[in-house]
Amino acid sequence: MREIILPERKPALEWVRGRALQKVSPQRKHGRAQARFATALDAWATARGLGEVATEWDFRLKPPGEIRRPLVPDVAYLSYARLPYENEAAADIPRIAPDVVVEVLSPRDRKRDVEDKIRVYLACGTSVIFLVDTEREIVTARDEKDARTFSRGDTVRHAGLPGFRLPVAMLFDRPHPKKRT
Repeated sequence: MREIILPERKPALEWVRGRALQKVSPQRKHGRAQARFATALDAWATARGLGEVATEWDFRLKPPGEIRRPLVPDVAYLSYARLPYENEAAADIPRIAPDVVVEVLSPRDRKRDVEDKIRVYLACGTSVIFLVDTEREIVTARDEKDARTFSRGDTVRHAGLPGFRLPVAMLFDRPHPKKRT
């Protein structure tokens, strides 16, 4: 077998640690953090004409010496430098890793599963993975060299995303209702 093919499901299936793993249906905090990170990353990429951002985007990745498998990050950014704008058909289900991955952690996520996804993304060329923990209200940026944690008063940034800035609190704060007059 040269590639793991899984049936289409909602939520999507991924291949993690030798087994099919269904993504969790997000709850409010998860969905809000995912939407806000995606919105900020998309605004950054679009303003600069650098690439595309999407949520729940299906990628087929092949780490060196391993079988190709599906992974579906909560948020992904894929640059036009790695997958040219003109190659739209290949962008539907890319066979290369996204430049940036955002995974919003769920209470049921196993640490070993998360670490395996990080390993696969980095081995396939992802420059940074942002792990968003809605319970602890932190974001951890992981790359090949380092891990850096950002808390509520910090601003997320990374050398792989020049000019990108995201205040951590924005991921976790609930919007306030407007007062009626």
